[in-house]
Amino acid sequence: MSPAQPEDAPQEESRDYAHELEALVSSLSRDSAYEQIVSEIRVLQSIYGESAVRMYTPSNESIGTATDDKVVRYEVHLDLPPPHDSLDTRLKILVSLPPTYPSSSPPQLQLLSLYIGPFSVDTNLFGSIIRTFITSKGGVEWLPENVCVFDGVENVRERCGNWFADRLSEEKAQDILREDEKEKGPDSALSKDYLPAQVITREPELRPLLPDGVNIVVSESIVDRKSVFVGRACGIAHPSQVPAILLHLMSERRIARAAHPIINAWRCRDNGILHQDNDDDGETAAGGRIAHLLQILVSQYGIALARISLKDTLKDVDNVLVVVTRYFGGIRLGPDRFKHINQAARNALELGGFLDSLEDRKSSSRLKKKS
Repeated sequence: MSPAQPEDAPQEESRDYAHELEALVSSLSRDSAYEQIVSEIRVLQSIYGESAVRMYTPSNESIGTATDDKVVRYEVHLDLPPPHDSLDTRLKILVSLPPTYPSSSPPQLQLLSLYIGPFSVDTNLFGSIIRTFITSKGGVEWLPENVCVFDGVENVRERCGNWFADRLSEEKAQDILREDEKEKGPDSALSKDYLPAQVITREPELRPLLPDGVNIVVSESIVDRKSVFVGRACGIAHPSQVPAILLHLMSERRIARAAHPIINAWRCRDNGILHQDNDDDGETAAGGRIAHLLQILVSQYGIALARISLKDTLKDVDNVLVVVTRYFGGIRLGPDRFKHINQAARNALELGGFLDSLEDRKSSSRLKKKS
C-alpha cells in the first residue's frame, strides 16, 4: 500500500458497516457471557459513531462471525486527536477480546494502519500499541472485571498523535536543512545534523521591527541526536518591549517552523520594581528552568559584585530577555533537552556580554579609577 492510497479499498465504500456489526452484536447477545462486551460496543458506537466500529475482516476474506475461535474481534476507525483531526490521518485499530475478558484477561489492541498520513508506521509504534495493556509505562492499567477498550483506544489515539507530530517536526527540520543548502550553493559544507542559527532576513521591510536600541545576539547551535538548540539574548529597557521582540522572532520562517520556536524567560527592573515572566512554548517546564537560571545568575553576580563595589552593574543581568529555539530531530532526548536549553541560554548571555567575568569588571573598574 502506498502512502497516497486510502486504507479502505474503493469497493468497500458501499458496505454497510453498521449493519454488519449489528449482525455480530445480535449473535453475541444470544450468550449472556458476552453481555458486557455487547454493552461496550454500544458505548463505542455512541462515542465514535456507528460506522467507526466495524466487523474485522482479515485481508480480502469474506465476512465471518469473528468469533470462530471464541475471540471477539472488531475494528475501530477514528481520526487523530486535535490539532491533527482535520487532516487525512485515519487510524484503524484491531480490538481482540479473549473469552476471559473482562473477568481475568485484558483486551489486545493492534494498529492495522500501515501509514499515518504520509508517514510509514515503524515497528516501535506497532510494538508499543500491542503492549498497551501489558505495561503501565505509556500504556493503560488493567484491572480484572473492568471493561477498558475505550481507555485503550484513546491511549493509542494519543500516542499515534504524538508520533505523527514528531514526524512532522522532523520533516520540517529536514526541509529547513535542504533550504539552507540551496541558499549556500553547491560548495556548502553544511552538515546534515547541523541547523544554522543565524537569522536570514529576505524582506526586512515586511517583518515587525525590533524596538529601538534592541540588538539580538545568537549563540552557536547545540546539536544532539539531530535535535538543534539555538540561544538568543538581548537587553530590554521596559517589559513592553518583550512582545514586540518575540513577534519579530516569530516572523522569521525558520524560527517559526521549529518544534518549540520561542522558549523564553525575561527579567526587567522599571522604576525599582522587578518584572519577570517566562513561556515554555510547548516544552513543558523549559521556560521556568531558564527563569531559574536567570535568578541564580543574578543572585551569584549580586553577591560577587557587592564585594567589589560594582553592584550597579547588576542591571546588565536583570534587564534581559533570553530565547531558546528547539528543532526536534525525531529522537527523544529525555532530561538532556533541559541541559541543552539551559546551556544555549547561558551561551547567548555570555555572547551578549551579560555575563562578563568578574575579572573583566574589576579591570574595567581599575581603568576608570586611573583615568
